Amino acid sequence: MIEDDDRIRLSLLLALEDEGYTARGVPTAEEGLAAQQTDPADTVLVDLMLPGIDGFECIRQMRRGDDVPIVVISARDDTHDIVAALEAGADDYLVKPVAVKELSARLRALRRRARPAAPPNPILAFGDLEIVPDAGEVRRGGVPVAVTRTEFRLLCELANHPGQVLSRQQLLQRVWEYDFGDERLVDVHVGRLRQKIETDSSAPRRLVTVRGMGYKLQR
Repeated sequence: MIEDDDRIRLSLLLALEDEGYTARGVPTAEEGLAAQQTDPADTVLVDLMLPGIDGFECIRQMRRGDDVPIVVISARDDTHDIVAALEAGADDYLVKPVAVKELSARLRALRRRARPAAPPNPILAFGDLEIVPDAGEVRRGGVPVAVTRTEFRLLCELANHPGQVLSRQQLLQRVWEYDFGDERLVDVHVGRLRQKIETDSSAPRRLVTVRGMGYKLQR
């Protein structure tokens, strides 16, 4: 946990330990980035308003070489801040004050969805886009594409239903394992995937939007 408020950091760490987690915390992004290099955590919780490097930049730096699940916990509930954090590479976003039971449920869901199970076909091909679920790999034109765990699950879910429109709520349930939630999670992750798998992300041809319905991956 990267949180500069000592009271919040300590109280959440104790609450998470009561839930059965092994948890540790630091007050700055610099310390958090260093700790993740030397002793990686399974999941990282990040506040946005940090001294020195802020939470947005912390997420961006961590994402450069690490697909660890990242959850933002912040008092900032403005749509711009939420979208900016997700676009930086966060997997989820919770607004303070946080209910520990909800946080624990989100963390359990994150850990369950590390990689999706392999479908009968070991390689899913969409033109020059290849997805190898059992290896956790995505290739475009034979070149590996770096994606986060959540992006990978989202892509696999769409690839397993080629040409079928999946609603945002369906994707929230199947990828994030949430019975309800903020649909912006889906929209931002779709946008990030398009930047990686489309020739022109502003005019997508593979991962397309069906207005009023949802998204589909087409060959």
